[in-house]
Amino acid sequence: MELMGKPLYPRPNEHYGVHGRRLRQAAAQSDAFAEVRVSLSIVIAGLIVGVLVGMTGAGGGALMTPILILLFGVTPSSAVSSDIVASAIMKPFGGAVHFRRGTVHMGLVAWLCVGSVPAAFAGVFIDHALGSGKAMQKNIEYAMGAAIILAAAAMVVRMLMDSAGWRKAPEDGEAEPEIKARRLLTVTIGVFGGLLVGITSVGAGSLMIVLLMILYPQLSMRRLVGTDIVQSIPLVGAAAVGHALFGGLVFGVTAAIAIGGIPGVLAGSWLSSRASNFLLRPILAFVLTASALKLLGLGATQLAITMLIVALVGLPVWAFIDGWGRPHEAWSAAGFRRRHTLTLVGAGTPVGVGFVTAALYFGRLRPAIVRASGVDTGAVGEPAGETQPARSRVG
Repeated sequence: MELMGKPLYPRPNEHYGVHGRRLRQAAAQSDAFAEVRVSLSIVIAGLIVGVLVGMTGAGGGALMTPILILLFGVTPSSAVSSDIVASAIMKPFGGAVHFRRGTVHMGLVAWLCVGSVPAAFAGVFIDHALGSGKAMQKNIEYAMGAAIILAAAAMVVRMLMDSAGWRKAPEDGEAEPEIKARRLLTVTIGVFGGLLVGITSVGAGSLMIVLLMILYPQLSMRRLVGTDIVQSIPLVGAAAVGHALFGGLVFGVTAAIAIGGIPGVLAGSWLSSRASNFLLRPILAFVLTASALKLLGLGATQLAITMLIVALVGLPVWAFIDGWGRPHEAWSAAGFRRRHTLTLVGAGTPVGVGFVTAALYFGRLRPAIVRASGVDTGAVGEPAGETQPARSRVG
């Protein structure tokens, strides 16, 4: 164990006799204590991440793993292993809630697991075959940065699909159609997600749910989230077993994440059914992109310039798609001119006018248009009512 860069116990050599053996025993006990010690700071971070995951459905690995590396100095391999094992502890809580409510398509779960469980073991093997020492840690950082970029992009795609009204899922109270699993494509999604989770701990909640949205647009968001959470239980469990066998697991970090994350997820799930978190997902995507670029080695100045460009371009693009997806009648009823506003957003983006107009749209125009239309397709939270569960078939 080290304190302020200095060993708390001196490392005795083999010539110290009985005194040396006592010192070695004390050092071993100190290391064991350090292994199981729970950090209050990581517990708080786990609580915050758990709330965000519960509110938005974002993947916990994409949020927690870079926090462990960038803020707490945990090595990438230990961060991945500890976060995956903590996720394996937390996932059954959310899965049990969805299973009890009947918002799980067990046929999709079965075919996803056919691909994801063996792929997760393979991902762990690849993770530990990337190298050794500093080279391995740097390779894991790069792989994690790339995976988080994909996760952030998936969150943006999901957000834009909601804003554009692309998905024609059943509305609240309507019976969902019977969905037959598309076996090959579903297994492929499982393989892709399993490999990413095994290597980086990212992908189960951030990427796979977006791919399922595209493949099964008839599924309601409740069933998509429930199916994704339940299928991730064996996926994350397989990855956790693999990381535990290969080593690198830090029990103190795992315990801290679980202690904070479990109540956080439950609290976030409760909040998501009672409040709109429309602006939370793009903020998370922005933060994830910044942390991913940092993991990929971008310097502070380059990172600041890149994220400024992302903000100046991203917000107008989102506003244009969201505004275009709103009915013309709702714009007129709210007293705003759709064509004029969207022209300012699009044409004004290169000179910064688009960013200002987009901010005005989300702050003032959009709430009035939503009230006029009576439907908020961009809200993340699900309606409070229950949907009628449809039959699942393994197909």
